[in-house]
Amino acid sequence: MTTLRTFQNEIDEIHTRELSKQRAQALLDKEKDSKHQAKGKGRERIDESAKVYKERGEIDESAKVSSFEGMQEIEERILTQLLSQTASDHDIARDRLSALLTQNNGEYVLRIGRQPPHALLFADDLSDETSEWTGVSRTAEEIMKIREEVTKTVEEIGGKSCVLFDANSTNPRTTLLLRLPPVNVSMTPEVRCAVVGNVDSGKSTTLGVLTRGALDDGRGRARVGLFRHKHEVETGRTSSVGMEILGFAPSGEPILPNIANLTDPDALRREKLGWEEISVQAAKIISFIDLAGHERYLKTTLYGLTSGAPSCVILMVGANAGLIGMSKEHLAIALALSVPVVVCITKIDMTPPNVLAETVKQVVKILKSPGCRKTPVFVKSVETAVELSTSFGTDRICPIFQVSNVTGEGLDFVRTFLNLLPSSEADSEKFAADQPLEYSVTEVWSVPYVGTVVNGIMNAGSVKTGDAVLLGPDSNGHYQSTMIKSMQRKKAPVTSAEAGQCVSFALKRVRRAAVRKGMVLVNKTDTPPRAIRQFEGQVLILYHNTTLQKNYQAMLHCGAVRQTVRIIGMDHPQGVLRTGDRATVQFEFISHPEFVKEGMKLLFREGKTKGLGVITRVL
Repeated sequence: MTTLRTFQNEIDEIHTRELSKQRAQALLDKEKDSKHQAKGKGRERIDESAKVYKERGEIDESAKVSSFEGMQEIEERILTQLLSQTASDHDIARDRLSALLTQNNGEYVLRIGRQPPHALLFADDLSDETSEWTGVSRTAEEIMKIREEVTKTVEEIGGKSCVLFDANSTNPRTTLLLRLPPVNVSMTPEVRCAVVGNVDSGKSTTLGVLTRGALDDGRGRARVGLFRHKHEVETGRTSSVGMEILGFAPSGEPILPNIANLTDPDALRREKLGWEEISVQAAKIISFIDLAGHERYLKTTLYGLTSGAPSCVILMVGANAGLIGMSKEHLAIALALSVPVVVCITKIDMTPPNVLAETVKQVVKILKSPGCRKTPVFVKSVETAVELSTSFGTDRICPIFQVSNVTGEGLDFVRTFLNLLPSSEADSEKFAADQPLEYSVTEVWSVPYVGTVVNGIMNAGSVKTGDAVLLGPDSNGHYQSTMIKSMQRKKAPVTSAEAGQCVSFALKRVRRAAVRKGMVLVNKTDTPPRAIRQFEGQVLILYHNTTLQKNYQAMLHCGAVRQTVRIIGMDHPQGVLRTGDRATVQFEFISHPEFVKEGMKLLFREGKTKGLGVITRVL
């Protein structure tokens, strides 16, 4: 029987291989097109694009050098040059700091003084003064001088610095956040986080407190402003995919409304900063996808997880109830989709110590189980939060925060961690800026005096207002021509968008009824992409209580696509599939063709039945 971990590794390999093939093919097509144009013109364009990339720091000689020499050595050189009194050393240090910031998308965490090893930080015990401590030991006076010099130098290149952590122990050390403000809203880095958990685990309340800044009253006051429907306010249960944003200023401070003396929920709602105001002020935006916890809304939660392309999943666990019901379901889905997980244990103020200890024990046990294989790390200091945010996603680490929305305990650690997470669009494996345009539609509206507006994610390429594009496929598999009238990012007007960003487009001459979720926008060409009715995939059955046979129907989630599919064939010897079985299965869309490609991951479900897989061939 194939284990989930082995199968995930295999589908990741297929996904990477197919993406590489598609990117190589797109580059070949580009080259063919360029051959039809004058050589001089082509050379000019290449030089121009190289110049743009160099300006953006993607081809930077000093940045290349730093990747070979080791970041710690580079940091120490910069710090030594800043302590030097000579002007030439200061200029070199400034150039190197500038290169570091450019190379790391305008954000860098600089550590000063001897740093404890990860093992000690995560064990929350810094008493063990072993030789494993790294970096150069510095006095408190030297650290203060370096801090002043770094702040001054970063301001010279147009950035801001702030102190994340300061320790005046036997080993004085400090950690600074250096950040360059984005040129405009279209360049602001964004981190997408999906918030999941069982009913009454405190998802909406925690988001309300994080994004508004006002603490809860213990009866759910903080969540009222987040609800979108009347029945949500009445029942206190989220039933739709909610979106909330938290902005961080260049100085590292969260951008929150002025909540002094606000005790009335209506006043809190009125004082909420608009998305546009936050976007203009922010140097980084955290987008929270607030998903439903009730079993009835599982398909909505699944859609939010597959279409939103989140960088991480924040699993909320009520300390008084533990990891129960849908929380386990949501954790399993996040693990199946290979999305990094963060656990937030809420309501610690109202939970008796023995019950809290039991919940913690249960969470640790589940995370360490063979199905998860995560290393749980409790975040009890800002230093741990800083270190975790830099190593999170690469290692099999699962940070655990214990928070109270009434007293505010632990919320600063959560904000620090979120502030330092790498942006979603920086993931070049998922999003390719040098490929042809591909935009997935996840939401559709009809806006008075504007027309049809779509919201979604740029999977590849770039686009500007006024560009002619194709929208489709429709129910017959055809694409219709349209134009992008205007675009917004987090409700702020922008003129361009790049791969990895979540943006909204106003489309010209398109009826609302002609657009549905799962459609794509692509470049206008003579040969639009083929709409797929049937495809083949490698599939692992995670759970089914009897046997899966030919003509079995289930709901398929594949990116922004959500449609019922029918099994039309399988390569299993018995012609049936049970829990744990793996096979190559042929699927057919029931109602209309969709835009899907080889290498796309898929998840299908029907009742308690669940299957995971990857598309290997379109038929």
